[in-house]
Amino acid sequence: MQISSRFTIAVHMLVCMENFKDGYKATSEFLASSVNVNPVIIRRLLQQLKKAGIVTVKRGSGGAAIAKPLQKITLLDIYNAVECVEENNLFHFHENPNPACPVGRNIHAALDGRLAAIQSAMEREMASVTLADVVNDTKKLIES
Repeated sequence: MQISSRFTIAVHMLVCMENFKDGYKATSEFLASSVNVNPVIIRRLLQQLKKAGIVTVKRGSGGAAIAKPLQKITLLDIYNAVECVEENNLFHFHENPNPACPVGRNIHAALDGRLAAIQSAMEREMASVTLADVVNDTKKLIES
């Protein structure tokens, strides 16, 4: 089980947009060159971030921009915009445990609540980190 790279790519894109906003248009090609992925991936993520109200996108080569203050965007906002995880479904449970087996018959009851609590803890932590935090940390690393 692994969260897809869409989340970290989206964060990378947003940090680039902020870092280079005064010198470059944040086009899909420009962002793709930093992330080192195909521009098609960037365009798909931009559409998801746009739908969530995190970015604005100008058609053609107009580029993208962050739509609201960095302090108002959390990692959870970005995660929810680009990941396809339903509420309390971060962990995909195997479909058909054997009901004739005592473990198979009881594994959901033993794990479901715990897995929901783990997902909730992860989401609380993500909600406590803003895009401003990540941008500031990146700027410090660039300067050092």
